[in-house]
Amino acid sequence: MAQLDSSKTVEPFGEVNVFQEADGRIRVKATILMRPQVEGAQTGLAIDGSNSMNQMFGASGAVSALFASASNNIVQPVARLMAEYLANFDSDGNTTVIYWACGIGGADIEELGDMNAAQAKSYNFAQPKSPGTGTKLLPAIKYFTETKFPDAPWGIFVFVTDGAIEDLEPVKQYSLQIGKEMSQGKRNFTKFVLIGLGPNVDETQLEELDDMDMGGIVDSKGDEIDLWDHKLASTMNKLEEIFAEVVSSEMILASSATILDSSGNPVTPIGRSSYADGLPALLEFTMPGSATSFKITLPNSKEILQPIS
Repeated sequence: MAQLDSSKTVEPFGEVNVFQEADGRIRVKATILMRPQVEGAQTGLAIDGSNSMNQMFGASGAVSALFASASNNIVQPVARLMAEYLANFDSDGNTTVIYWACGIGGADIEELGDMNAAQAKSYNFAQPKSPGTGTKLLPAIKYFTETKFPDAPWGIFVFVTDGAIEDLEPVKQYSLQIGKEMSQGKRNFTKFVLIGLGPNVDETQLEELDDMDMGGIVDSKGDEIDLWDHKLASTMNKLEEIFAEVVSSEMILASSATILDSSGNPVTPIGRSSYADGLPALLEFTMPGSATSFKITLPNSKEILQPIS
């Protein structure tokens, strides 16, 4: 899989993934940015509090214009904007915020509490009281899935980090457990999003979780469960990118559309005969291996041209 860099995706796309098929065709899976309307949604924001993050509570740079701030604390503008956005999306108007990877070994949690949008917008995200001597992600995940929101009807939880994760294998094993619970109807929809932050962010482990093999576990609709996503704070242009992998093929955004490849031929939709009866928020189709782009034409004649390389 090759996910296009966000700097190459054209509005309104959130993600564009390109796969090379064995028969030479190109398969495209693309999501259109939108903030879903979900009843009972619960949200959480977890900020890496390990020693490796210390300098970022008093540094500048390494964020996109979306998070621009005069402060030398580059964690604060990201945390404020993320928490405000999640609070506005959350069904009860509050998002739960924690520092993770705190204390000896980096396995402790420091609770900052539930915040509404106004509180998040002005909160002082200073350095944790006890920065961690390690970086353990699993306790933060379990805080949301087992302690705070074990029975949430729908949950999305965002983890801000510099990418240094010490317990990657236990996190993967637990992720498989969560996926199986979702597949068996024992747990409702859950999504984890990693936000890489800092001038030296290590994207390797973030990508590894994003691309982890869930063993073919599917949800009640037969769609493969994709638990993890990741973004970089330095390249994010819209906060809706958090939801890039949440949208589904059942969310119809336009009454109809045509999608042509770079040669002007119709693409071949997967899971539907055409887009004449609606443009979904999640697109999946194939086109010839020689294609270099695809173009969507909407009912109002608006055209969206998206290169794939």
